[in-house]
Amino acid sequence: MTLQQDIIRELKVKPEIDPAREIRVSVDFMKEYARRHPFLEGFVLGISGGQDSTLAGKLAQIAVDELNGEDGGDRFKFHAVRLPYGVQFDEQDVDDAIEFISPSVTYRVNIKPAVDASVASLAEAGVHLTDYVKGNEKARERMKAQYSIAAMKNAVVLGTDQAAEALTGFYTKFGDGGADLVPLSRLNKRQGKMMLKELGCPEHLYTKVPTADLEEDKPALPDEVALGVTYADLDAYLEGKEIPEESRKKLEDLYLRSRHKRHMPITVFDDFWKS
Repeated sequence: MTLQQDIIRELKVKPEIDPAREIRVSVDFMKEYARRHPFLEGFVLGISGGQDSTLAGKLAQIAVDELNGEDGGDRFKFHAVRLPYGVQFDEQDVDDAIEFISPSVTYRVNIKPAVDASVASLAEAGVHLTDYVKGNEKARERMKAQYSIAAMKNAVVLGTDQAAEALTGFYTKFGDGGADLVPLSRLNKRQGKMMLKELGCPEHLYTKVPTADLEEDKPALPDEVALGVTYADLDAYLEGKEIPEESRKKLEDLYLRSRHKRHMPITVFDDFWKS
């Protein structure tokens, strides 16, 4: 078995999907989790205005609406959280995503004061963060805020990580990579777009250039530039297709170097890191 086949098997990506069926799979997954945990009253997710959070947020709201409809009440809530660092460059896209999702509750938490205070405290201790590491600080602050909201609202935190990010490790460890449920984990980027189209999402929200937008020295840096490989190649790889050799080597190198991100904290009994 090739490494490509191993990766596809591990991430459970299908070469083709029925968008309507996969919408149902994700919604039912969240509903079943809620039913099995009596304390649970909702889901929390940061909405960035990008494809992944728009999709996960819409699926969560559908799950909440169905749960409340089945119970004849309004116990369950989807808590959508806007998490700008000061002013977000694509604020209008966040507005449009929120309108499309129509969440039960919306919050706005400006992470800039907290991030800047953390950076300043580290500097006082003699640790000066690079712009790249400060970007990770932003991602972790966003997740911290979501967990605080979840704790106060008897909710769990959703993650937007999908198979393309899992393959490349393109997320911040214990930042956007930290969550309770990841309803998009088995999907590649192309499949997520298909599901948003099925849901009637405004087209510009799933055709926009994906960017993590964490680095101030490189504002709105496209993911494909940061990764050094296109999503078209990434999607094709996850679907079991042949891609250019340079892209294949790049993806497999990223996969092997980011294995620690897909693993729980390492113990003395783990040996995968030795290979």
